[in-house]
Amino acid sequence: METGGEKKKSIPKKKGISAQTRLIITGLAVSTLFIVLIAGFVTYSIGENMKNAYRSFGQVLAKTLAIEGVEVTKEIPQLAKYDALRTNAVSVLNSNNDIAYIIFKDTNSKIIYSSKDDYPDQAEKSMIPVSSPMVIKSADGKHNVGSVEVGLSGNITDKVTKTSRTSIAIVFVLAWLVIVGIVYMNSSIITRELRKLYQGVNKISSGEFGYTLESKDADKEVQELYVAFNDMSERLSKYNEQTIESLTFERNKLESVLMSIVNGVVVCDNHDKVIMVNNYAKRLLEVEEDEILNTQIQQFCDSSGELCFAEKIAHYKDTPLDDDGSPMPFNIEIDKRILKCLISPMFTRSNAYVGYIIILIDITKEVEMDQLRSNFISNVSHELRTPVTVLRSYIDTLYNFGNDFDFNTQREFIGVMNQEIIRLNRMVNDILDFSRYEAQNVKLEKTKQSVIDIIEDAVNQVQVLAKEHDLTISVMKEPDLPDVYLNADSISRAFMNILSNAIKYSPDGKRIKIRAERSRDGEFVEVSVEDQGPGLSEKDQKKVFDRFYRVENATHTVKGTGLGLHLVKVTIEKHHNGQVFVNSVEGEGSTFGFRLPINVTPEEEEEYKPKLPAESEA
Repeated sequence: METGGEKKKSIPKKKGISAQTRLIITGLAVSTLFIVLIAGFVTYSIGENMKNAYRSFGQVLAKTLAIEGVEVTKEIPQLAKYDALRTNAVSVLNSNNDIAYIIFKDTNSKIIYSSKDDYPDQAEKSMIPVSSPMVIKSADGKHNVGSVEVGLSGNITDKVTKTSRTSIAIVFVLAWLVIVGIVYMNSSIITRELRKLYQGVNKISSGEFGYTLESKDADKEVQELYVAFNDMSERLSKYNEQTIESLTFERNKLESVLMSIVNGVVVCDNHDKVIMVNNYAKRLLEVEEDEILNTQIQQFCDSSGELCFAEKIAHYKDTPLDDDGSPMPFNIEIDKRILKCLISPMFTRSNAYVGYIIILIDITKEVEMDQLRSNFISNVSHELRTPVTVLRSYIDTLYNFGNDFDFNTQREFIGVMNQEIIRLNRMVNDILDFSRYEAQNVKLEKTKQSVIDIIEDAVNQVQVLAKEHDLTISVMKEPDLPDVYLNADSISRAFMNILSNAIKYSPDGKRIKIRAERSRDGEFVEVSVEDQGPGLSEKDQKKVFDRFYRVENATHTVKGTGLGLHLVKVTIEKHHNGQVFVNSVEGEGSTFGFRLPINVTPEEEEEYKPKLPAESEA
């Protein structure tokens, strides 16, 4: 269901984040950037200081090796210097992982010994080279006898730098978390105080006047705001005691009366906007309250998009108001539902026009019943006229010219008259049975007997009619079928209606199968009649047992009152606690039948609630 017109206005929602959140995020971003810059600067400074200290360590180590080299090579032959320097260098290399290589050179920069030859893998780890001259002190001064070059791997520097970075990172992360925590706590405190104020406003807006806020633990500025709020709430409470209570009572009384009205009520102002609608009107119009309130009634449309009220409201506005204020009636159709509408103007005590009220009355069933009654009367009149006309013409012919006909012709005339009398009698009985069986307090007398006897009697009665159409009727009955409590006349008439329909709609030369058996659960006797007629659509199957309903299409051209199958349904379900069923496939035939409970006596019928088998078992 759709409604048109103006949409209900609402406060637009702001998109994005609030100014307070933006300020907090900006502060955190600035502080985070500041902390990262300081941490980077400190880490860089520590790294540079470590490198300088490491180079100083290398210089000291190189001087120490130079002194040791002079000492170990003093006063030994030139050829023995290599072994002495090698021994000293190997001991130093093995004692310290930070020394990558040691090279001793003479005054001509010629290598005397290089540890790279003995430790090539360790030499590749060199990152910082340092060197120191080898000097011998003598009486005539200092003499340079060579130099020492030391390559440092930087292991200690890396470890210390990594440890420093990790420590600094942890410290600054903790500092950042502390800042974030402080900001969050401060924001939470402020937000909590504002939330309390928001809750107080909601309490006031919901009608809880006099609600107060505790301001003991709040900030000074917020305390002043709380005091102002409490003062406002107290004033509203006093005003509510004086006026709102009475106004609310009157409004609730009006709404209660409106909602309890059994018909739909729609109230519109003088601008055609819907300002009030009761529950029954929402159900009739198939809308929710928020879908129709504050919309123009002319813009209301059904599911197909058709405007339902526009034309009628325009006519109402163009029509002068009657002096007696009588409502203007009109009918509308909403999704195959017919509503009778009464529109009346609304005036204030000062006779000012303020809008109008539309009363909605669902008359769909009444219209359908009127149509069915009209069709029924038309069909019955036609059906009664046909046999009466035939009887009158045949009787008139026999009366005036009977002596001119031979015996066989007279017999044929009498046979036709007999068939028409039977047909007329059946229609009259259907009408009488309909009136009798539909009555509230009718109770049929029942005796326990077999349905087989009723079936066989009915088959014998229609054999002549079946032979005329070359139809074969077969009866399949289950052995030892139990007797049931039933009214023989009503069950016989119901079965005869089903069997007669099968004969009417069966093409010549076909077969009609009658079955009498127990249901699958063993609680019912089931009787069915299967024909090979044109069949029924799913839509017709749902309505075929309704009163006055007749299947009318290109195939089903047999006339009738539309009461036969409805009387079958009333007889079986209302008076025998059974169930009727139909299974049909278009173009293949139909199976009509009914089920009667086996172990239910007439005294138990009022309390008996049958558990009928599913339709698929039929």
